[in-house]
Amino acid sequence: MSTYTDIYFIGIGGIGMSAIARYYNAKGFKVSGYDKTPSPLTEALEAEGIQVHYTDDCSYIPKDVENTLVVPSDIEETLVVYTPAIPDDMGELVYVQNNGYRVIKRSKMLGEIATGQRCMAVAGTHGKTTTSTLTSHLFTATGEGCSAFLGGISKNYDTNLLINENDVIVAEADEFDRSFLQLFPEIAVITSMDADHLDIYGDEAHIREAFKAFASQVSGTVIAKYGLDITPNDTKAKIMTYSFGDSRADFYAEAIDEAGHFNLHYPDGVIEDCVVGIPGWVNIENAVAASAIGLVYELDPQKIKAALATFSGVKRRFDLQVKKEGCVYIDDYAHHPEEIAAALSSIRKAYPAMKLTAAFQPHLYTRTRDFADEFAQALSNVDKLILLEIYPAREEPIPGVTSEIIFKDVTAPEKVLLKRAEFMEYMKNEEVELFVTLGAGDIDRFVRPIAEMLKNR
Repeated sequence: MSTYTDIYFIGIGGIGMSAIARYYNAKGFKVSGYDKTPSPLTEALEAEGIQVHYTDDCSYIPKDVENTLVVPSDIEETLVVYTPAIPDDMGELVYVQNNGYRVIKRSKMLGEIATGQRCMAVAGTHGKTTTSTLTSHLFTATGEGCSAFLGGISKNYDTNLLINENDVIVAEADEFDRSFLQLFPEIAVITSMDADHLDIYGDEAHIREAFKAFASQVSGTVIAKYGLDITPNDTKAKIMTYSFGDSRADFYAEAIDEAGHFNLHYPDGVIEDCVVGIPGWVNIENAVAASAIGLVYELDPQKIKAALATFSGVKRRFDLQVKKEGCVYIDDYAHHPEEIAAALSSIRKAYPAMKLTAAFQPHLYTRTRDFADEFAQALSNVDKLILLEIYPAREEPIPGVTSEIIFKDVTAPEKVLLKRAEFMEYMKNEEVELFVTLGAGDIDRFVRPIAEMLKNR
């Protein structure tokens, strides 16, 4: 990195990209970049002194002062980082690829940052953002400290990046596009290996193969959710297991009460009367996984207990927006059937007497096509479903693939299918008791106005 003065990010507003941009900005590099649309994340980057633009315009790419031909010195001094969510034919990406710049994916950049560090990584098709964020909180709150590159905004620290001068890095290890194969962790948690990203992997077998390859790169300890197919044939690392409540695992919770208190069992003992600062059985499971990393690292068990209680969660993960008499509103990033089922189960258990209304925005045509039946089954476990049109992200439409293929099989007592533009107007007249928004697209843009509306009723 010493030869570079400028780092240019194509897709700088992504959650993973923005963390790396913030890191290098804090390290004194000239950081700038492009994103498709403004967002709270890009606004935060701009407030931190990072230049962001929103048009596909090569003139913004660092080059010579005349802004004409790229000269060798400019190429040597500018590193370009891009996210695979950017289309291959995007003008700026094509320009830097054709003009001699060093161009690398976000995952490669994160791998370079982590090289030579003690990397604590969290991988899995579900649960990795909350678990990695909680892991970073355990290291920070216990006084050990860490740098962290997170896939969500920590509510404790209001950022997706932590920087510490020690050599510990906590990283969310993203399986999309096999990105996590750029990491070589000392300790790694694997939360799940369910079918997802089938547009990339083709089938579930190739997903499992990628996770096994990731496990093979762990140097110290792999902590897999109990029941996952990770064996000594897959890795030279020590294999340990964790579970929500299965005593056959190395790390598990027991004596769980309605208030969320539990005893955390680990190979050397029990941490009694733990509680996580945010509700839901899923978060107890995430706490077991994060604590397992801390205990293997040899953080103090009682300090871990204290840190768990002060965890405030992650924005858009079981994120409590409104809680008042007769009305609770939770926002969650869940966008896979297994995630949705887990989120709804946790919400039901936390508020069993309230009518549950869920608004869901499917994310990607391919994911909707591949899991339509599973989405319908998971979403049927509500009292009323508000289903929005598909958020396409990086994809072009697929003939015959619309939200209707989910909607038709939903058996919830009430259901309605809406266009995105209709959603806010519909909510103005919708009486809700227990309300949840779900999805990974742009449904988050509605969270603040809906919360304000519900608070003021």
